[in-house]
Amino acid sequence: MISLAIYVAIGVIAALVLSVSMAGAAHLTSRQGHGYLHWIFYAMMLTVALPILLSGRDMTTTALSLMENGDPVRHPVMDVLQPLISLFMLAAAGERIISHIMWSPKGARVPVILISALILFWAGTVAAPAIFGAHPNISHNYLYALVIGIAVLLATGVERDLAFRAARNALLIFLAIGVLLIPVMPRLVLDMAYSQGLIPGVPRFAGLAAHPVSLGVLAQLSLLCLLACPFNKVWLNRMAWGVGLFALFMAQSKTSWISFTLCSACLLLIRQGPRFMKRATDPVRTDVGITVIVGFMAMVLLLTLVAMFGDVGGKVNDFLNSSEGAKLASLTGRDHIWAIAYEEWLRNPIFGYGPTIWNEDFRTLIGMPNATHGHNQFMDTLARAGSVGATALVLYALVLFVFSVRYIRVSGGLTLALFLALALRSISEVPLLMFGYGSELITHILLLMTLAAAASVPAAVRTPASMRNRAGFAYSPRVSLGHTRVSP
Repeated sequence: MISLAIYVAIGVIAALVLSVSMAGAAHLTSRQGHGYLHWIFYAMMLTVALPILLSGRDMTTTALSLMENGDPVRHPVMDVLQPLISLFMLAAAGERIISHIMWSPKGARVPVILISALILFWAGTVAAPAIFGAHPNISHNYLYALVIGIAVLLATGVERDLAFRAARNALLIFLAIGVLLIPVMPRLVLDMAYSQGLIPGVPRFAGLAAHPVSLGVLAQLSLLCLLACPFNKVWLNRMAWGVGLFALFMAQSKTSWISFTLCSACLLLIRQGPRFMKRATDPVRTDVGITVIVGFMAMVLLLTLVAMFGDVGGKVNDFLNSSEGAKLASLTGRDHIWAIAYEEWLRNPIFGYGPTIWNEDFRTLIGMPNATHGHNQFMDTLARAGSVGATALVLYALVLFVFSVRYIRVSGGLTLALFLALALRSISEVPLLMFGYGSELITHILLLMTLAAAASVPAAVRTPASMRNRAGFAYSPRVSLGHTRVSP
């Protein structure tokens, strides 16, 4: 009884401190137009980097195959630091919500549809299986992503710019520290035994991420942030691109390479496409148009020659019969995980297994210690939250897609690029999980914040190029972006 009373007292005091902190922060930020929500990106990357630094892992051992997806050993320092980081993130998000309710100007545009879609998605994929699933489980961690998501959907153009700068800086610092550790602690950040890369003998770089694939995703996201919000100094911008591209290449994640190529092409096409087409179709300056036509003809000719004389069918058949081809056909064994997820959905079709699917006990039961999730967003949601969660996922994805296309111009293509990054990641991973916070949540948050900021821009100022800041975002005359303040 004494221990219980102590725990209750600590909980009450923590709640009071959190409430007072949010109220005080809301009062302090009532006149500056933005809060401290952008600092959560530094906190997220700290929760990724610090456990790896404290783990003392050795990527040259055979334990890597279990370590890359298995439950890591938790350092005692994280038992103290993790709750403090969680409280900070809740306070930063709560302060934005309170500030919006108390201090937002009359007539401020609120993305009601996006907020409703987010709440519906959380209710269907988190709350419903946590309460009604075959194995119900309730935890305070399940609320973090919802509170943060609502806070970022109330973001203004100023907060969006601050968020992209913070995400860019946090990711690049994270990558740079990993690169600097190569000569100091190579076994911590490099997989020397990797032999499946395009260049034989080149080690695979994991940095301070749990796995090289995770690092590839973070490197890709850092470069997208750099495209959207470059540094003011040329030398710093070039150095950042060097670190990001080095990390992306050395992670040797083909999926991240393809995703970055498509997402960056989307950004460049939206931002530079009209200017290029105008130049290519200029009847006075025909050099660009002729170059494009000749290049296209050469590419078609090359593809035709390869198809006629390259024995493409035989080479594809030989590849599929090889060990690498077998891995590709089964998506590196993910088809077995999907089969298990489908069977769990058949057993619990309405609300699914529950949040604890793929935990250590479940993985031991199915004999797959590395299967920490369904390795596909839809299949994972189907098994975890049943038909209710899968329906909520599809509806949420449709809303995000429609709004991403709707605001493609006002965001300079960034909404579609971020949605594409999430969609491609969802094929083999689960970037839309809302059972906590981590590096996977960063892309999701940035997309929501970009959509919300674009929705807050009045329709009358969405198109003119004169209403765009240096990063290519359109903005409202009522808000300040970066270091530029525009009068009403």
